Amino acid sequence: MCIGVFIGMLSIGFLSMSSHEFKGMDSIEIMPGVRVTKDKCLVLDEGPTIVLSDLHLGYEKALEEEGVYLPRINTESVVESLNKVVYKYDPKRVVILGDIKHDFRRASYEAREEVCRTINLLKDVADVIIIKGNHDNFIQSVLQDLNVEAVDYIDMYGFRMEHGHLDSGKRPVIIGHEHPSVRISGAVGGGIKLQCFLHLKREGIIVIPPFSNLSSGSSLGNPETFISPACKASYTDDADVYGVSDFGVLYLGKLGEVSKMEL
Repeated sequence: MCIGVFIGMLSIGFLSMSSHEFKGMDSIEIMPGVRVTKDKCLVLDEGPTIVLSDLHLGYEKALEEEGVYLPRINTESVVESLNKVVYKYDPKRVVILGDIKHDFRRASYEAREEVCRTINLLKDVADVIIIKGNHDNFIQSVLQDLNVEAVDYIDMYGFRMEHGHLDSGKRPVIIGHEHPSVRISGAVGGGIKLQCFLHLKREGIIVIPPFSNLSSGSSLGNPETFISPACKASYTDDADVYGVSDFGVLYLGKLGEVSKMEL
């Protein structure tokens, strides 16, 4: 499938094709009461409830300890995006599917402050449920002063919600961890990379993108590129792909088709 007009029309806020139509929207309902959004969070009408994942707070500090220096932009970006999300959707509860912090080790003072600041922002407006991710060693020691408990999973509104580094086997399930993105290649090189939501309807799996802008993840193409046990054990070519762009969320088709797209 050729999408030669994709980039030019993306830049002016419109998308259309002769054989497939792309429409950038704030959200798309993928099943009754469940919407994927351009804000990189899932919105459940019940509540309403916001589900997001992979904040990776303290990312820059962890890199500094390895000799890599970046401007301290991740936490500010996350906080700004969270403010927009809670104002826009006015949630009753917020579920964070793990990897709140980036460093596997015990959180530094700076990282603790970033986590507390972020969780307090959410607690001021909604009930907060924290799921432990594989990066969240010692997270309970950070959360105890906030009277918030981190759990391995939660069952809510007919869904199992868990981080995704382990697979409980329960379905339907909503996970993070995967950091899903797709790359659409250029005919003469280059291309674009979009973070995305995945919906594996037959398997009952919804995968949400990382909320952190610094965690774009690997481009998905074949089963070997997946890291979550649930996806690795599933037929992923049939997954519905919803790309996230600055002006909207876009239905891109099936993952097996997206990997063959060309600019």
